[in-house]
Amino acid sequence: MIQLIPVMDIRTYPNAPALMDAAAADFVAVAAAAIAERGRCLVALSGGSTPRGMYQRLAALGPGTLDWSRVTVLWSDERSVPPDHAESNYRMAQETLLAPLQIPAAQVYRMRGEDEDIEAAARAYERTLGALTGVQPGHGVPQLDLVLLGLGADGHTASLFGDTVALDVRDRWVVRNYVAKFTTSRLTLTFPVILAAREIRVLVAGADKANTLAAVLAGDWDPDRLPAQRLAHATGRVVWLVDQAAAAPLQARADG
Repeated sequence: MIQLIPVMDIRTYPNAPALMDAAAADFVAVAAAAIAERGRCLVALSGGSTPRGMYQRLAALGPGTLDWSRVTVLWSDERSVPPDHAESNYRMAQETLLAPLQIPAAQVYRMRGEDEDIEAAARAYERTLGALTGVQPGHGVPQLDLVLLGLGADGHTASLFGDTVALDVRDRWVVRNYVAKFTTSRLTLTFPVILAAREIRVLVAGADKANTLAAVLAGDWDPDRLPAQRLAHATGRVVWLVDQAAAAPLQARADG
């Protein structure tokens, strides 16, 4: 058995709304600290229902809560759909966060999942990361200030799915990852970039994620099947923000 629980920062909240409120407050605190220390915050957003709620909370706090002019927005992954598609991670963030706060387009760098040549789109996003961080592809790894992630019911995070080729990529920052069960490719940051981030936040809500969360944090070490376990190798701080429904099996193990 692995013992990730003792070394992980796991914060539990009574329900999904409380989780989203806490996640929004944490986002502001992390971004403000990055701006104070380095003059800006490079953040990679994620898709999914739980981040949607957090983005809505951030928008509701209003533009005065954070110096959004110093926040540069990236993505951890994207589906191979146009930016106006219902399943687009970009569209979700645009509608819930960026448009309400009137974040200028010049601060927003989306992944072009709709491009016919997805491999070229991945290379282009690597160049974007290089331009923003001053680290060129093949010469190190860019360090983002904050990477937001979710947890799939199958144990994936970003678009790093179990038993896919992207899991063990070490010489790329962004790749096209073919996901057989969806018969489609996605764009995703690779683990070297994710694990190098100064701060990582994993948002997990709902009973449907409970068994997976327990397997990731307290089950057998199986990072090929449960890619989210690889977050244990992060060099920065990883915080798991979970609601009570998702955390129940973990708490039962602790109480037992």
